[in-house]
Amino acid sequence: MSAGAQLTVTDQRRATRHPVDFPVIAEHFVHGDMNLHISNLSAHGFMVDDAHDLSRGDRIIIRLPIVGRIEAYCIWRRDNRAGFQFERIIRIDDFMGMIDELQPNPRLRRPR
Repeated sequence: MSAGAQLTVTDQRRATRHPVDFPVIAEHFVHGDMNLHISNLSAHGFMVDDAHDLSRGDRIIIRLPIVGRIEAYCIWRRDNRAGFQFERIIRIDDFMGMIDELQPNPRLRRPR
């Protein structure tokens, strides 16, 4: 008998997170437009720190610099924070360009 969870999807939560301060208007399929604040971002998803009306499994569409409109779904929620996974893969050059635009202070950028 093996110990631990048997995950069917690769755990992507180990991806490097970049701290950002980025307000977005999210399109929610039930609640309509919602104002959210993205506090960190990775190549696979992002975290918001004001997830008042969101639940695990909710899908939203946001607009990010360089990337444009992208769909994401909520994979966890705790207190007022929620983590989202992108519906599609973001190319690494687009992701790095987006980080450069969202995080203009080079001291806050992670080493590449």
